[in-house]
Amino acid sequence: MGSIKLKNIKVFAYHGCLDEEGRIGSDYRIDLKVKGDLSLSAKTDALKDTIDYVHLNKIVKEEMGVRSKLLETVAERILNRILAELLMVQEVSVSVSKINPPIGGNVEMVTVTRSKSR
Repeated sequence: MGSIKLKNIKVFAYHGCLDEEGRIGSDYRIDLKVKGDLSLSAKTDALKDTIDYVHLNKIVKEEMGVRSKLLETVAERILNRILAELLMVQEVSVSVSKINPPIGGNVEMVTVTRSKSR
């Protein structure tokens, strides 16, 4: 078993319950960790034998582009797509953070973390 992490994926998106959030948008940070058997790719040195992190990044960016009210919903879509499209992934954890959320205080970010496994 091994793991692959994508840290601090930066995306501009339009999530939130407020109408203004859908018009103005916000900066987001996504952190992703997947686990799977990486022993074959360690031997073959072949992309087809590993979990493609370019594909992981593509899924994150596409799902962040679909407006949702809640970060929990975005995280769920990311998890489901990864498990559906990358069969080598056995476990996945994603953290979706909204930078400077409009919550009436000086808060650097708010983060929702979700995990799933096969």
